[in-house]
Amino acid sequence: MRARYTTRYNVRISVPPLRCCKNGSHTVSGNGGMPSVSTALSGFGRKLGSDLPRFPTHTGLAPSPARCDFEKSGTLFFNAFAYGYWTYYNIRKRKLSRRFSPAPQKNFSERFFAAAQLSRLENPFSIEYDKESKNARRLKKLRSKYGQSLRQACLFRELNGEKVMEINMEETHEHIYLEVNENFKMRELDKGDLEQFNALLQYAFQVTSYDLFQTGWEQDEIKYAKRPILEEAYVLGWFYQEKLASMIVVYSMKVNIHDEIMDMGGITGVATYPEYTGRGLIHSLMRHALDYIHRQKMPLSFLYPYSIPFYRKMGWEIVSDKLTFIVKDTQLPRAVPVDGMVERVSLDSEDYHNVHSYFALQRHGALIRDTLSWEEYWRWDNEDIIAAVYYSREHKPLGYVVYYIANEIFHIKEMVYLNIEANHGLWNYISAHFSMITQVQGDNYSGETMAYLFDDSEITETISPYIMARIVDVKAFLTDYPYQVQPEELKLHFLVHDAMAPWNEGDYMVSWRDGKTICERVENNQSINVVELTVNTLTTMLMGYKRPTYLYEHEKIQTEYYMLTWLERLIPVEKPYFSDYF
Repeated sequence: MRARYTTRYNVRISVPPLRCCKNGSHTVSGNGGMPSVSTALSGFGRKLGSDLPRFPTHTGLAPSPARCDFEKSGTLFFNAFAYGYWTYYNIRKRKLSRRFSPAPQKNFSERFFAAAQLSRLENPFSIEYDKESKNARRLKKLRSKYGQSLRQACLFRELNGEKVMEINMEETHEHIYLEVNENFKMRELDKGDLEQFNALLQYAFQVTSYDLFQTGWEQDEIKYAKRPILEEAYVLGWFYQEKLASMIVVYSMKVNIHDEIMDMGGITGVATYPEYTGRGLIHSLMRHALDYIHRQKMPLSFLYPYSIPFYRKMGWEIVSDKLTFIVKDTQLPRAVPVDGMVERVSLDSEDYHNVHSYFALQRHGALIRDTLSWEEYWRWDNEDIIAAVYYSREHKPLGYVVYYIANEIFHIKEMVYLNIEANHGLWNYISAHFSMITQVQGDNYSGETMAYLFDDSEITETISPYIMARIVDVKAFLTDYPYQVQPEELKLHFLVHDAMAPWNEGDYMVSWRDGKTICERVENNQSINVVELTVNTLTTMLMGYKRPTYLYEHEKIQTEYYMLTWLERLIPVEKPYFSDYF
């Protein structure tokens, strides 16, 4: 089902005649290093550079004023907006950064109005919105995308002695509804749904104003920080009379599966307002999300569960644990001499990121972090978080620890090392805080307890299930899976049951020839060597979380006993390491 609607906007921005500015060693002059207004507005369909009045403006974005003359002050006016937007979105969880940084000219109309909203924090401009819509008359922020069907006219003029810019726009949208059930309609969310998207996230996951304050966010900042999700992820929702009722988010990610890098659909943001529960909204969204992941040829899906039984019914299974440990100051390991040293670095440090990338490429289960993954990794950490990297004698980064100190407790968010030297060096660094702390608390995602490694092993460790996964495309996964051995004399049959993804239901014959894995779907097989199991059990077994013999003894798989020997040989012995949260 398709629905088309038109939205008309009128935006008036009045600009007070204030002084220009300078930020540190960067003096804004001429067009401030940015393309002219004519270039910037070329996407609007009309050149205005020659029509701009000459009047001084003040960006309100830098603290050090200086007197400058501008060839076209209107150019600075627009450039200031573009600069403010770019800086605002790239300084992690800070208030408005008073620095300039380059901004591309793509999507100029988006930057202009997002920056206009941002400028309200400093109050250099007054902004009025007046919108008429065929569907509703209510205030919304402008949503536009460069290249959409957009008609507009821009004009600078004087009004009551004040320089005023008025922009009139008409924008046409088309929504495609995947399902319709009376007043409920399912469709993909776009940037125009940003406020409803953010509101449902905060409500469902109980993010209070105090929580935002504790982690350094403000309401407007967290809202716009979530905007890239709507741009880069697949976000599906049920709407009740155009109000968002329920939603789900799918990230496109990559994960290391026994040294094979596979595409993975990360599911998050599963939320429903309580008044809409009991209608099967989430269940239908999950079906569509699985279908999307399958169509995108991502053989795996990961998620962090709010209810393990709920997701088990849909085919997901636990594949990793989180071990939380507490070590008293008196139990910290003794210093071990190492050749290198630890240096505190910025959270954007290339060395820090490179260590994780190298670690993830050699560690089963680890997420290959892209830009969006890094943003999610940091999103809810407080501003006191610190990263420290261990460098070898040759100044090669070999490990890191991410931590913060509060109330005499050294909190470890994550600790990664590429060799034993880095491990000793990082623990030496942690122990060096002995006089400042009473204990060390942290999370360990390796799947192995740590007590044995301490001289005083009476530390406290708590284990809890962490991430869940499911195979979305059984044939593709069985074909690409890196088996430990490839016995050409064996033909193995996996009889898989998957009610949620019917394309997976069936008998898959796996064999090997000339070093390659062959997976074929067969019908009415009467062969031996059959392993019957659900997609849940197949996932946790091939991920290495639980071994075939353990699953057989607990009646999770049905097979002949001799097949366990083959399965144990075929499946690598390594538990997944997954430390991310999304």
